[in-house]
Amino acid sequence: MTLDEITQTVIDKANDRRRVIVAIAGPPGAGKSTLADALREALVARRKSAEVLPMDGFHMDNGVLEARGLLPRKGAPETFDVRGFADILRAVRQADEEVLVPVFDRSREIAIASARPISPDTHIVLAEGNYLLIDQAPWSRLFEMFDLTIFVGPEEDVLRERLTARWVHYGLNEAGIAWKLDGNDLPNGRFIIANSRKADIRLETF
Repeated sequence: MTLDEITQTVIDKANDRRRVIVAIAGPPGAGKSTLADALREALVARRKSAEVLPMDGFHMDNGVLEARGLLPRKGAPETFDVRGFADILRAVRQADEEVLVPVFDRSREIAIASARPISPDTHIVLAEGNYLLIDQAPWSRLFEMFDLTIFVGPEEDVLRERLTARWVHYGLNEAGIAWKLDGNDLPNGRFIIANSRKADIRLETF
């Protein structure tokens, strides 16, 4: 599907609803954030109010991860505050007041609390993140909150190329990039592809 076709599908879903939550899921490096931002711009261009709700804002703090021996695996399923994300989704679903959501600053590897407001007037919320469609607890509790689901799943060689470029951009050396790819990102990606529910829309790449 093209971006225009996806945009029209979201609009059609939203027409008779007070608020629609769209899940955009897929492995690291798939293009989820790029799609979410592009879709938001396309919706706004059609005079629809939309905002992005990124799952990455719910990374556990590095101090918590270090205490649990999970810091090297930051980004794995067990390193997120799933309950906190579920609570925010429920609040967003109500659409009765402003909800302030956290946003992840990758350059500092920290989540910034209350960094993005979602107004009660926002019609369409684009929830974006790796594990939104995982069919295992505790992630499976999220599925019922989504009105439309999108999965972006490129081939692994595309993911490797994109993730390598990401970590080069953030200044990692060769050994650091090798660990990020084969010690964390790509194993997480394989888990996501193997354990995600079937989405309403599936894209090979974006």
